[in-house]
Amino acid sequence: MIRAIVFDLDGTLADTEPIHFETFAEILSPLGIELSRGHYFDALIGYNDHDCFAAVLREHARPHDDAHLNELVTRKAAIYQARIADRDVLYPGAADFVRRCAERFPLIIATGTLRAEAEMILRRAELRDLFVDIIAAEDVAHGKPEPDGFVAALGRLGFLLRPHPSIRADECLVIEDTIAGIEAAHRAGMPVLAVCHSASPDDLRVAEIVRPSVAASNLDDILKQLAKVDTA
Repeated sequence: MIRAIVFDLDGTLADTEPIHFETFAEILSPLGIELSRGHYFDALIGYNDHDCFAAVLREHARPHDDAHLNELVTRKAAIYQARIADRDVLYPGAADFVRRCAERFPLIIATGTLRAEAEMILRRAELRDLFVDIIAAEDVAHGKPEPDGFVAALGRLGFLLRPHPSIRADECLVIEDTIAGIEAAHRAGMPVLAVCHSASPDDLRVAEIVRPSVAASNLDDILKQLAKVDTA
């Protein structure tokens, strides 16, 4: 039985992955690295900024010490935040779906983006108060596909929802859009609804449920499908 919902943000609720790609490409170009859109969406999507830069620099045999990576992350954050500051970046139907979920379950964000960016997006959409908390890139040692973010979200839910009985991992539905996110959720012991905003249904088939978009996701139908999986 589902008792809480954990949302990813970029690519799941917010159509921000193209903006992330453009900003990564802009930062890497002066280093002589041309990041292609195909490579980003095939291999790097779902990573946090630190891990994305580290992966690209390793691929090109460039230094990727923490000081250099932190400098790149800081520069990228400034450009990215300026680009989203005055934009409504949520997918059509995303806000309504979040509101329907919030009527029935506690919600939390587990994202690879920075906290300031997550706060900016959710507050502009007037959704921030519907989430009990945000687990952001700064809050975990390892980004997706490691399970750290989802494990932290589970612990935070347990703390915030006391004195109710602790929520188990298998009682948390994760809503994700990437292979890395699905792997992270499964490693944390959580079932996944995958939405095909950033990848094909075939790519995301390892999720318990796959839907074309958040707008095409019906909460009652999803809960019924999960109940069938639990009893199978």
